[in-house]
Amino acid sequence: MNRLALLLATWFGCGYWPKGPGTAGSLGALLVAWPLMQWAGWSPWHFVLLAAAMTLPAIWSATLTARISNKKDPQIVVIDEVLGQWIALGGASVLDWKQILGAFLLFRLFDITKPWPVRRLEALPDGTGIVCDDLAAGIYAAAALAALRIVVQF
Repeated sequence: MNRLALLLATWFGCGYWPKGPGTAGSLGALLVAWPLMQWAGWSPWHFVLLAAAMTLPAIWSATLTARISNKKDPQIVVIDEVLGQWIALGGASVLDWKQILGAFLLFRLFDITKPWPVRRLEALPDGTGIVCDDLAAGIYAAAALAALRIVVQF
């Protein structure tokens, strides 16, 4: 079970990237999203559903990995960035390169800056705190992307 938790929490090794593992996790989310968009015809809302379906396994794997590493929020845990990035894609009207790039940049911005109340969610226990702040950052990014689409009309 420890190996499975580590595999999922690190998003199949993305969390071991030496510089910016969170960014590597977001890119890992897009590497999974791309074929689903291109060949399976997934829409933005599909990724929100996928993030919702993966939330409990993400919390479980983040909790176990935090306990294994004896750290509250180990940098190797990037499953939270994956889910947040998928939620950010939910703010797109279509999944073209501009909106995917916008979702990526906005999610990274909100994940790094953690505006209110995102940072407060980190205080939740175990993997819940690890995952929920990124879910909230993803919601902020999706909302900002939707608003930006209306203002800039792209």
